[in-house]
Amino acid sequence: TQSTWVVSCKQVHSRKKMSVKNYGVWLRYNSRSGTHNMYKEYRDITAPGAITQCYSEMAARHRARASSIQITVKVIAAKDCKRPNVTQFHDSKLKFPMTHLIKKSLH
Repeated sequence: TQSTWVVSCKQVHSRKKMSVKNYGVWLRYNSRSGTHNMYKEYRDITAPGAITQCYSEMAARHRARASSIQITVKVIAAKDCKRPNVTQFHDSKLKFPMTHLIKKSLH
């Protein structure tokens, strides 16, 4: 058997706070049926934001409690992303049209 020890636990702050990055999250969680490993990808400005998204998704989709989840996170390049919900935002010509505009009459 292998034994793992936690040597230190520190919060790492980002250098560029206003740029969106791709985060790869490897996680392990315990459920009623056993232990499961997963890989997920998120886009966020900070690593804590990506981890918060991960905790929220795991609670909603898998009913996993935060105390039963172990997370490892890494910034990944756009070419290394696998999941379509992240790669759809890599297009440089991506536009978000404003469809809710109401035209006002001029009397």
